[in-house]
Amino acid sequence: MWLLYAFGSAVFAGMTSILAKVGIRNTDSSIATALRTIVVLLFSWLMVFIVGSQHTIGAISVHSLVFLILSGGATGGSWLCYFKALQLGDVNKVTPIDKSSTVLTILLAFLILGEVPTKWMALGVVLLIAGTYLMIQQKDLDCSDTNGRSWLFYAVLSAIFAALTSILGKIGIQGIESNLGTAIRTIVVLVMAWGIVLIQNKLCCVKDIDRKSWIFIVLSGLSTGLSWLCYYRALQEGRASVVVPIDKLSVVITITFSCIFLKEKLPPKAFCGLLLVIAGTLLLLF
Repeated sequence: MWLLYAFGSAVFAGMTSILAKVGIRNTDSSIATALRTIVVLLFSWLMVFIVGSQHTIGAISVHSLVFLILSGGATGGSWLCYFKALQLGDVNKVTPIDKSSTVLTILLAFLILGEVPTKWMALGVVLLIAGTYLMIQQKDLDCSDTNGRSWLFYAVLSAIFAALTSILGKIGIQGIESNLGTAIRTIVVLVMAWGIVLIQNKLCCVKDIDRKSWIFIVLSGLSTGLSWLCYYRALQEGRASVVVPIDKLSVVITITFSCIFLKEKLPPKAFCGLLLVIAGTLLLLF
C-alpha cells in the first residue's frame, strides 16, 4: 500500500513545480513560499482532525519532536532555495538537480539508517548522475557566468536540504501518525518562511500580488499538501531508499508539463538525460 502513496506523492509533486513556476513569475520567491506554506499548514491540520490523530500529540516523544523540527527546518531551506531557483531558471533544468537529492538520500540512508544499497541501486545512482549532467547544458556550468548560473547554486542547495529532510523525517515520524507528523513539520516551515520574509523586509510586497499569481500559489500549496501527506505516509511504512526514488519520478511529470504549458524546450541531449534519470530511478527500486 505504501507504494501507492509513494507514486501519489510523485504525481502531486510534479504538479507543484509547474503551478509554483507560474505563481512566482511576478512574485518574490520568498513571499510565494511563505504564502504556499499557509495553505499546506491548513490542509495538513485538516487531515489531522479528519483522522483524529490530534489526540496523540501528548504521546510524542522529545526525540521524535526534535527530529520533526529538524526535518521541518531542512524542508524550509529546500523550499526557499528551490523556488528561488525556479524563479531564476527553467523548470526542466532546476527540477533534475533538485531530484538528484536521491543520490545523497541513499548515501545517508546507508550511513544513518543502515539501509544497505544493492548493486542495482548503485548502478541506478550512476545513471542518475549521468542523466542529470546531460540535462544541464555545459554553458550552465560555466563558472565565468555568475549571473547566468545563480539558479544552479540554489538548485544544488535545494537538493542537499531535500536529502536531509527525508532522513530526518524518517527518524522523526516513527511511532507518530503520518498526518500529524506532517502538520508539525509544516509549522516549522511556516515560521522559517515568514521569518525570512520579515528579515528581508518584504512583507509590504504581499499587497502587490496579482490575482493570477494568488490562484497558482494557492493551487501549488494544495498540491504540495497532498504530495506531503502521501510521501510521509509512504515513508512511515516503507524504506526510505525506495520511497524517495519513487517520489523523484515526479521529474517526468514536471518536465512534461513544462514543455506543454510553459513552452520550455527539451534538447535531444537533455531528453537522453531524462531517459537516464528515469532508468536510474527505476533501478533503485530493485
